[in-house]
Amino acid sequence: MVVVMEERASEAQIEQVVSRLVEMGMDVHRSTGVTRTVLGAVGQGHPDPALIELLDGVHEVLRISEPYKLASRTFKPDNTVITVGDVRIGGDEVIVMAGPCSAESEKQVRTTAAAVRRAGAKIFRGGAFKPRSSPYSFQGLGEEGLRLLRDACNAENLQLVSEVMDASQIDVINKYSDIFQVGARNMQNFTLLRELGHVRKPVLLKRGISATIEEWLLSAEYVLSGGNTDVILCERGIRTFETATRNTLDIAAIPIVQKLSHLPVIVDPSHAMGRRDKVAPVARAAVAAGADGLLIEVHCDPDHALSDGAQSMFPSQFDRLMAELRIIAPAIGRSICLEPVARRGWGA
Repeated sequence: MVVVMEERASEAQIEQVVSRLVEMGMDVHRSTGVTRTVLGAVGQGHPDPALIELLDGVHEVLRISEPYKLASRTFKPDNTVITVGDVRIGGDEVIVMAGPCSAESEKQVRTTAAAVRRAGAKIFRGGAFKPRSSPYSFQGLGEEGLRLLRDACNAENLQLVSEVMDASQIDVINKYSDIFQVGARNMQNFTLLRELGHVRKPVLLKRGISATIEEWLLSAEYVLSGGNTDVILCERGIRTFETATRNTLDIAAIPIVQKLSHLPVIVDPSHAMGRRDKVAPVARAAVAAGADGLLIEVHCDPDHALSDGAQSMFPSQFDRLMAELRIIAPAIGRSICLEPVARRGWGA
């Protein structure tokens, strides 16, 4: 249920409605728009809309037909813009997150961070705990990897997104990372999602390899219902019958999700394609389709990477891609790091 308050509803009137909904067994989530306050009531209770409509300050009461309540545009018509440091995800600027699949050494992390920052990326991506299909593959450096990633971000004035695989890792990753990434394999790890609902840092939620859009949004609902309103949705390709690419990128998911939900949507073309020479065309298509950002794997020496080297771009390839995106983004009313970083005073 969504309760839309009148434009001039007082704080006392809003609190009265909240109290009444709580009495009826509902959890209440507040969203303040440009002109009105909207209250989303979710839970096991069964409030009577007619009784709520009679309360002072209430404009209208709406039923939310979608199974995902807080992620829907009925609850929040305006786009959610997530602020991480001086970066705004979901606004007019297309935000690019780039970096290696995993931290391997101090030299590799520092060199790659400097390269993606020079090209215009604002968020550094890198894993310290890696969910690998084979137990014999490189599993990441753990906390030492997080230290390397954090030091590189501090040196280059970048924000950090890193993957969390288990609820037991939340505290250590929280010490170093600015954004928690939930990988495709964990999209329906509901225990982890519930715990991330209690943190106060953004959560980047990747779509599962076989997940429908509704299932993806319901996973976001787990985080939102815990009180964490900063969720970023990431389309990274789904498993189909096609074998020419690592996954099949669902470009159509971008406009569909943007119509259904207020949450920002970004795209990971690296995991979708699985080949570095095919990443750029798909990244360009994602921006043209309206994606709010990109998550791209870049490595200073991808041919010797310990994980996902085949899909990691060389810094020179990434630099060219960023130049191409600066041409595409304005055509759809967006921007993307218009000036080289050195001119903004962040150093060479």
